[in-house]
Amino acid sequence: MSIFKREARKPRHKIQLGVWLTLDGGFAKRPCTILDLSTSGARLAVSNSGKLGNKLALALTKDVGKLTPCRLVWQRGNEIGVEFVQAS
Repeated sequence: MSIFKREARKPRHKIQLGVWLTLDGGFAKRPCTILDLSTSGARLAVSNSGKLGNKLALALTKDVGKLTPCRLVWQRGNEIGVEFVQAS
């Protein structure tokens, strides 16, 4: 019997949407593509993923006027998984 309960994974929707990923407070931005999306997070394709850090944000427009804060959950090659978090 497990003490910890794992939340059921939220339904994901496959999409191909070009967005921008901002790093550490929005100083650097990289183009990326949302591959699938749920209410709690997203899977992204990033052309130059390298070392991203834990604090990220997604910008749906190029001027990064409205950011969606998120944290890096996993990284495999050029794909990453992010979880949406509350702005602090």
